Amino acid sequence: MPAVFINDTEEEVQKMEKLIKDHHVGSICFFHSRASAATNFEGKKKVVHNEKSYDRLLELINRYQKAAQIPLIIAIDAEWGLAMRIENTPQFPYAITLGALNNNNELIYKVGEAIGKDCKHAGIQWNLAPVVDINNNPENPVIGYRSFGDDRDSVLSKAEAFLKGMSESGTLNSIKHFPGHGDTATDSHLGLPVIDKPLDDLLKNELYPFKKLIDKGVDSVMVGHLLLPQIDPDHPSTTSSKIISELLRKELGFNGVVISDALNMHAVSKKFVEKGALEAAAFSAGMDVLCFTENVAEGITRIINNSTKKQIEQSFERVWALKQKVFSPNTAVQTSNGDTVQLNKEIAQNTITELYGNPLLAEKIKSSNFLNVSISSGKRNHFAEQIAAHSGIQAIDLDTALASDKKNVLLSIFPPAVKPKDFFGFDKKTLAFIHRLIQEKNILIYLFGNPYVLDILQLAANSNVALIYQDFPEFQEVAVEHFLGKIEAKGTLPIQLKTFQL
Repeated sequence: MPAVFINDTEEEVQKMEKLIKDHHVGSICFFHSRASAATNFEGKKKVVHNEKSYDRLLELINRYQKAAQIPLIIAIDAEWGLAMRIENTPQFPYAITLGALNNNNELIYKVGEAIGKDCKHAGIQWNLAPVVDINNNPENPVIGYRSFGDDRDSVLSKAEAFLKGMSESGTLNSIKHFPGHGDTATDSHLGLPVIDKPLDDLLKNELYPFKKLIDKGVDSVMVGHLLLPQIDPDHPSTTSSKIISELLRKELGFNGVVISDALNMHAVSKKFVEKGALEAAAFSAGMDVLCFTENVAEGITRIINNSTKKQIEQSFERVWALKQKVFSPNTAVQTSNGDTVQLNKEIAQNTITELYGNPLLAEKIKSSNFLNVSISSGKRNHFAEQIAAHSGIQAIDLDTALASDKKNVLLSIFPPAVKPKDFFGFDKKTLAFIHRLIQEKNILIYLFGNPYVLDILQLAANSNVALIYQDFPEFQEVAVEHFLGKIEAKGTLPIQLKTFQL
C-alpha cells in the first residue's frame, strides 16, 4: 500500500501509475501532499491549500484504478471525515469530543455512518479508523485528541458505535494502533515509543478494547510502531512476530487483515537502511498490508525470496476476502450525506462540559459588565461577535484587557494548534498574558479546542471553564446559547488532565 498524494505533479502521478501496473500493487492510501504532516515530520515545508482537492481526489482514484489490472482498495485516514486529508469536505468532531458524550452513542453511530458514506461516495473503500488507543498519558504528543478518552469501557463503547455506523455504509475499518499507543510521550513519527508494563496490565487496559472488538468482528487491525520490551525487547511491534503472530493472532484470536502503520515513520524507517528490508521484516512478522511502503519493488523481491509460499498464500487470502467484500456485484454505491451541520450541532449541544471552580462566580461574571476578551489565533470568533451583539460589549484583545480596571472577564480561546507541540502553537508572550489575566482577574473561559490546553493555562482554584472542544461555527453558536443560559452543559471530560484539577 504505497502512499499517493492529492497535490502530486503529473510526473509523480505517472510514476505511480507505472508502479501499479508493473508490480500489481494491491492498495493505495491517500494523503494530502508531500508537505503534510504524514511526510513532513520536521514541519519545514509549507502545505499549500488546494480548493479543488476533492475533485483531484476523484480524478486520481479514477486514474489509479484504470492502471490496476485488479481493482485497488483505496484507503484513507478519515478519523473525523475526509477533511482530515481533503479540503472542503465534511468535517466531524474529533474523537475526544465524541468522548465527552454521555449515554448518546447514537450520535457516534451517525458520525461513523456519515464518514463511511462520504468515503464510499468518493470511491474509497477503506477508512483506517477508528483510534481505539486509551489516552492515559496527558503528555502524549500524537494520540490525545484522536482518542475517545482514558477509560477503557468508554473507549470500547464509543469505538463500537463508530464501527457499527461505518459498517452500515459498507466501508472497511481498521482499529488502531495495536497494541496501544495511548500511554506514550513519544511521537512514533519521530522516534520509537517504549511501553514497559506487564502483559497482564496491558490486557486489562490497553489491549482491552482491541480484544473486545476483535471478538465482535473487525475488518483489520493496524499495528503501531511501539517497543514492548517485556514481550519483544529486540523488535518494534511492526516487525515483531511475538506481537503480531503470537499476541494478536494466537492469543487475541484475530484472523483478519493486519496492516502496518505508515512505514515511512522514523520509529522504524531509520532502523532499516537497505531498501525492502523493512517491508520484508514486517511481512515476516505477520503483516498483510504494508502501508506507506516506499520500496515496493525491493520489498516484493525480498518477500518472495525470504517467505514461505504458505505465508504468502495465507496473507493473500485475507486481503482477497476484503476485496471480495467491497467489490462484490451487490455492493451498493453510497450517496453522500444529509445535513452535516445539523449533526455537528446536535453533538455540540450534548458535549459542552463545565469545569467550574466557582459556579457562583461564573454566573456573576455572566451578569456583569465583563470584559469580552478574544484570543482567536487568526480564526473567525463568531462566539465573541454574538456575545457582543447580545450584550453590547465589544470584543477586545489581551493587551486592552490587562490595562483595564474591570475584574470580570469572559475569555474565548481558539488555540493555534490541536497538537501539544510548542504549547499548542501559542507564542510565549500570548501565553504569559493569559497567565497574568487568570492571576489578576475573575475568569470565565470558553475553550474552543483540545482540552489538554488547560494544562498550560495555569488556572486558579476559582477559575471557570466551559469546554466546547471544536471551533466549528455550529459549536460556537451552541456555546453562545450556553452562555445565555438557554441550554445546560451535558458533557463529561473524557480524560484526566495533568495539572488542572477541580
